[in-house]
Order: sequence, then C-alpha cells, then structure tokens
Amino acid sequence: MAKSFSLQIPLCSPEATAAFAATIAPLLEPGDTLLLSGDVGAGKTHFARALIQARLSKSGIAEEIPSPTYTLVQTYNDRVCDIWHADLYRVSDGAEVVELGLVDAFQDAVCLVEWPDRLGAYGPENPLCIALSSGKSPDFREAIITGKLPYWKKVLPTLKASADRATSNV
Repeated sequence: MAKSFSLQIPLCSPEATAAFAATIAPLLEPGDTLLLSGDVGAGKTHFARALIQARLSKSGIAEEIPSPTYTLVQTYNDRVCDIWHADLYRVSDGAEVVELGLVDAFQDAVCLVEWPDRLGAYGPENPLCIALSSGKSPDFREAIITGKLPYWKKVLPTLKASADRATSNV
C-alpha cells in the first residue's frame, strides 16, 4: 500500500511562486501529472506558466505561454517530452477529458491540470496535487502539496528543502 505525504509551503510573492515552480520543473518526467487546484486568482496559471517556461528555457526554447482558459489545452515540447497545460474550468463532462486527449497524455507527457475536479473518473493514477490559496497579503499564497510514495520520492527532498527555505523567509 502506498504511503502519502503532505507539505505546506508559504509563497510570499509571485516571484516566490515562480521560483518554486522552476525548482520542481527539472524533476518531472514523462508520465508525471501535477493537479493544480485553488480558487480563481490563487496562482494556478502563474505556477504552470513558470514551470513550463523553466523547462523550455533549459532547452533553449523561448515561447509565449498563454493561458489555456479558452483553448482548454496548450501543448509544448521541451525536446525531452511533450508538456500539456490544461485548464478544465469550462469542462462540464469528464468524457470531454478523453476527447481532448488528456487521458493519453497522462501516460507519456508532463501534464499540468488546472481545475482537476473536472476530471471525474479520468484522473491520473499518481498525481502530485498542489492546492494554492491566498493568505496574509494580496501577493501571499500557500501551497499544500500531497502525493503518494514511492512514486513521488524523486521530488520529496526538493519539496522539503523548498518548504524549509520558504518557512524561514516568512
């Protein structure tokens, strides 16, 4: 039986959120999925853009990273794998997730999914869940990260170090 972990990371600014995303970016491999939840304005798209930009930059690729709010999915390739950024806010039926090709992408792409509650029964097997919420000031966010071990063992030391650094800066 898989064990779960949970970490809380304070993010004091948009720059801290972007830096945290950039820290995780190189650790992700094809088949990894991050489920990004939180209210409107919680920083889900900001986090996803920063993570995608970090992966693309590492491969020498400069590309605009638009929000997939209206297209539902944006895809990128960082010369390692495809990266899917999905915003499922406007999805009303889990079957639409299959039509978008997202279920197949869970197998061989790095996937970032905003509004993961819309996945219904079509969610990935081992997601890393990142719940973002507002806090003490307009720019402050808090990330609560949960995942299953041993699948996410590869990122746990980095997540713990990020949590320790962020907590000491608050």
